[in-house]
Amino acid sequence: MGKYITVLGGLVCIILGVCGILIWKWHFIALLKGCVPPVLVLGGLAAFFAGLSEIKDASQAKKEEAKDSKEKK
Repeated sequence: MGKYITVLGGLVCIILGVCGILIWKWHFIALLKGCVPPVLVLGGLAAFFAGLSEIKDASQAKKEEAKDSKEKK
């Protein structure tokens, strides 16, 4: 029974959300305009640090591989 209540509550929230967006359309658009730049900055920072981490890992793996090949000789 609880699953059906959850689904019904979700549908009610979707309907209320769509009605709210339609009623306050311009406020919603202003909110989106205000959210896009910070999301781009945070996404760019995440991509930047992920790339740095990947470069660091690749460099470290190359060093370990060279060290292992020297030890085998």
